[in-house]
Amino acid sequence: MPSRPLTIAIDGPSGSGKSSVSKAVARELGLGYLDTGAMYRAVAWRCLDADVDLTDQQAVAQAARDVRLDISTDPDDQTLRVGGTDITDAIRETRVTSQVSAVATNLDVRAELRRRQRELVAAAREQQGGIVAEGRDITTVVAPDAEHRILVTASEEARLTRRSTELHGGADAEQVAATRDQIVRRDQQDSTVSAFMEAADGVVTLDTSDLSFDQVVAAVLALVRGEVEPERSAEHAGEAT
Repeated sequence: MPSRPLTIAIDGPSGSGKSSVSKAVARELGLGYLDTGAMYRAVAWRCLDADVDLTDQQAVAQAARDVRLDISTDPDDQTLRVGGTDITDAIRETRVTSQVSAVATNLDVRAELRRRQRELVAAAREQQGGIVAEGRDITTVVAPDAEHRILVTASEEARLTRRSTELHGGADAEQVAATRDQIVRRDQQDSTVSAFMEAADGVVTLDTSDLSFDQVVAAVLALVRGEVEPERSAEHAGEAT
């Protein structure tokens, strides 16, 4: 655990590897881990479970405000409960995955979940020495003051291959095609309310297209530990972390 509280904010598109990498980095540094995307999935699950019309933005926003959501920040024990019901596995089901963008693009839902995410980050800094928080707009909105802000990205081909292997066990043409809509469509929808394809000012970009999982983890750790000089975007390039 670091001597001072540490927040590592990681953004990135679907299939970039940000979730598994963030969890590994948190484990290595003895920090908490927050999967913010799981929180949007939890609201989607709650709406589907309660037959809330996902096109009714006000009803969905109210569901987000009302939901009793408990999410673990232990990288070795990722559990998620809504109203006491364990939905850790259920939020990964196709019915949730195919609908979650309707929740994630609701601006009132985003405002509510960002508020909760900031509270979780603050609690982890106090109780766990810090946190690795990952998602869509963590570096710019949820934790813009994080000690380290990184955009983990990859080519569309690499992202499709990774997600296809994860979901279908392989990456032949048919399997990649089955994955394309989920990846490309969701990124396009989510990008209407969140910037996560290009790094904001002062955010380090890490292209993982040609890197193995272990190499990506090592690269993030090297950035955090100051073992390499980060290349920052735009006007803040070269500033201290």
